[in-house]
Amino acid sequence: MTQHEVGTREEWLAARRELLEREKDHMRLGDELARRRQELPWVPVEKEYVFGTDNGEKTLAELFDGRSQLLVYHFMFGFGFRVDKENPGCTGCSFAADHFDGVIPHLNGRDVTLVAEAIAPLEELHRYKERMGWRFPWVSSLGSEFKYDFGAAFTEEQQRNGAEYNFRHADHPLPQREGMSAFALKDGVVHHTYSTYDRGVEQLMGTYPMLDLAPLGRNEDGPAAWWHRHDEYEDTAPGDTA
Repeated sequence: MTQHEVGTREEWLAARRELLEREKDHMRLGDELARRRQELPWVPVEKEYVFGTDNGEKTLAELFDGRSQLLVYHFMFGFGFRVDKENPGCTGCSFAADHFDGVIPHLNGRDVTLVAEAIAPLEELHRYKERMGWRFPWVSSLGSEFKYDFGAAFTEEQQRNGAEYNFRHADHPLPQREGMSAFALKDGVVHHTYSTYDRGVEQLMGTYPMLDLAPLGRNEDGPAAWWHRHDEYEDTAPGDTA
């Protein structure tokens, strides 16, 4: 455990009350950002996308599964980054996906469907999903331009000459990146409402807010510095992580 300032209960309480005011400011700003996010204009999706699913091919509209809102996680899988045959799924995306199953009933109860998509054969996704013990819907966008059109995959030409990633120019983007896109279905028309990428997907990782409450916080050299797939962590005795 690192050295840290030690004080009295009275000193702690005074500092905690001051911090509470900053926390309230932060929460109010978060509420304002959510409001502005929901006020973004909706863009009709005119291209027809087809996905491989456990129940046959489906269009983007059919992925809503009878609900009016859809969240699609852009999962990095199998090409263009450092993985091996036994670990085709991105470590960071796997970390994010570990948080999906628990929230799905609550999202469904609020008229929201959540799926992940990846550019890979469905059978490969099934094998990795079984290994990870996940239950959330995962669809194949193989053969579709979906991930490319929504800014999470890049052609060879884009990788050479540059493209926009996370709403900024990237000189040499990776073949694929992580992200999440949101869609609304209204009067039979699918609309793109929001997308976020890079560290924007940290909000999907419930582990981070819990670490932020812990005495040492995230205790990391940077995002992804310590991430592992959940079946790759070594058992640690109490105190080993300090």
